[in-house]
Amino acid sequence: MARSCALLSWALLALFALLGAAGGGPANCIPIVSRIEWGALASECSANLRRPVRYVVVSHTAGSTCDNPASCRRQVQNVQHYHVRTLHWCDVGYNFLIGEDGLVYEGRGWNTVGAHSGPTWNPLSLGISFMGNYMNRVPPARAIRAAQSLLACGVALGVLMPNYDVKGHRDVQPTLSPGDQLYEIIQKWPHYRA
Repeated sequence: MARSCALLSWALLALFALLGAAGGGPANCIPIVSRIEWGALASECSANLRRPVRYVVVSHTAGSTCDNPASCRRQVQNVQHYHVRTLHWCDVGYNFLIGEDGLVYEGRGWNTVGAHSGPTWNPLSLGISFMGNYMNRVPPARAIRAAQSLLACGVALGVLMPNYDVKGHRDVQPTLSPGDQLYEIIQKWPHYRA
């Protein structure tokens, strides 16, 4: 049954992607797994991001990976549970999370200030976190493509400035995030600035 649900989720997301490319939404936007779809707790956050946003901070969760929609939904729920129930934050800290299944999961979304990079950077940036630990391994190419497509979507929607800067989490806070291997990858992205 779980496998059937995962296959159905993949098929629906592929269909939405085709419809979006055919004119159903901005050309650069990929489908995003909504909070309702992954079973999020209600957000208690209220601070809005000032748009368009200039910075994107890329991190990793440093936890378990997920490689299919069912396991990634569980992992997003786990991250949110930790942030809300243990850290007592108003919601999951990231604006978006990237699964190794190649899908983007909505966290706080395009409009809400995150809790991912400290009080200086949170109100100035979108926080995108890859689910997993990327110190010694790289995320699969489909996860990298999903993140890059999300950024293109942000520009197309007018949420990100066209000349936005990408930073690694370690560029803005003393941390190992986003992991050595992922950090090497994002340093090669055209919008990366240390």
